Amino acid sequence: MNTYAMKPADAEKDWTLIDAEGLVVGRLASIIATRLRGKHKATYTPHVDMGDHVVVVNAEKVVFTGNKMANKKFYWHTGYPGGIKERTMEKIIGGAHPERVLMKAVERMMPKDSPLARKQMTGLKIYAGPEHPHEAQKPVPLDVAAMNPKNKKDR
Repeated sequence: MNTYAMKPADAEKDWTLIDAEGLVVGRLASIIATRLRGKHKATYTPHVDMGDHVVVVNAEKVVFTGNKMANKKFYWHTGYPGGIKERTMEKIIGGAHPERVLMKAVERMMPKDSPLARKQMTGLKIYAGPEHPHEAQKPVPLDVAAMNPKNKKDR
């Protein structure tokens, strides 16, 4: 018996649509990362980009468990003395680019510093509102809330 290894030319990429309204960020990010890598397929091959394209809408309506909206802080340094800055999750979600929260969560669940991971991340399209320009690809809706009751949190 031989182990099957898929070739990049044989990989078929499907399109998946996820509505993120009311979904918990960490659980949603792990499902998206699994789909981007192709681990949900029986023919998964670690060194081949065989994951699906994932379109996420309503990214500004994701939720967090506990008090993470107010208490979770992100720090960065400007490079100048005394230049440490911080921003809460509430300010990021309420800012100009709320989709970056989900983008960074998925990015941190992918393999680190890998050309393959960067290529797989190009299959992720996140939109803050309900509209997206990928109707021509006919994305198949994925009901993440129905997978597990913990995936959805009432506000």
